[in-house]
Amino acid sequence: MAGVGWAGKDGRVERFVEVVPGLRLWVEESGDSGAAPLLLIMGANASGMTWPGELVAALGERHRVIRYDHRDTGRSTRAFETQPYAITDLAEDAVAVLDALEIPRAHVVGMSMGGTLVQLLLLDHPDRLLSGTIFATSALGSGLAATEETQDVPDLPGPDPKLLELWQHMAEPRDREAEITWRVEHWRVLNGPVLPFDAEEFRRLEEWVIEHSGTADNPAAHARAAQNGLDRGHELAGVTTPTLIVEAPEDPINPPPHASYLAGLIPTARLVAIPGMGHALPPAVLPPLAEAILTHTAPIPG
Repeated sequence: MAGVGWAGKDGRVERFVEVVPGLRLWVEESGDSGAAPLLLIMGANASGMTWPGELVAALGERHRVIRYDHRDTGRSTRAFETQPYAITDLAEDAVAVLDALEIPRAHVVGMSMGGTLVQLLLLDHPDRLLSGTIFATSALGSGLAATEETQDVPDLPGPDPKLLELWQHMAEPRDREAEITWRVEHWRVLNGPVLPFDAEEFRRLEEWVIEHSGTADNPAAHARAAQNGLDRGHELAGVTTPTLIVEAPEDPINPPPHASYLAGLIPTARLVAIPGMGHALPPAVLPPLAEAILTHTAPIPG
């Protein structure tokens, strides 16, 4: 159920969408309201406001762009302790957002865990997707999406040990300043070693996310969410939806060959690489990323 929307800045429309009883998600629409819809799905423990405004605006030149806060992020309901859920439930949340906005089909773009959710949508809700775009993620059943039941997956590289160390402290209680400092250092490692890292830019991003959220607390709920139902990489061979896989060569979580392995599982996949890109969205990657997405969606009737 979608609540009544209210006007935000720059013509944006914000609203809350109830996805299950007692649990609602913050949703924002922007861009060309008459164009084909494009749903942005962010990664784990990250608000939809993490999508850079420059990228949202570029996509909005040709699309009705929707972004939202996952459960336990941003302005959405934070209730993991009383209503625990699985990663697969987050994919169903994306469908609930489309339902609430009365969108029959959309282009769907997912980063990191968002890319995991796009893969689940490709398998379970192909009728709702005009296209899929996936980047900075691993294939279902591999990498961070592996489960105890996973078999017959090549030996793919794991996350940078620096990240594993940082993640040990993700959910620790911190005051606002210490939390921002931790997040900026996290982005520094995620950015990778090739493209310049502007600490002040990412500090401003996190200050904006905290202002949007109304809290600096990070429950890290998605790191604790159940992973059952993710061992489905073998099913990707049946995908018929046009799919773009963007390789981030400097991704410290899912480094090469994760992207090419995923592309090899999906018959309709096209693989492109953005040189220097890691697991972050600094200004340098935004124009080529927007161009890759828009080139992918342009020929697909909406």
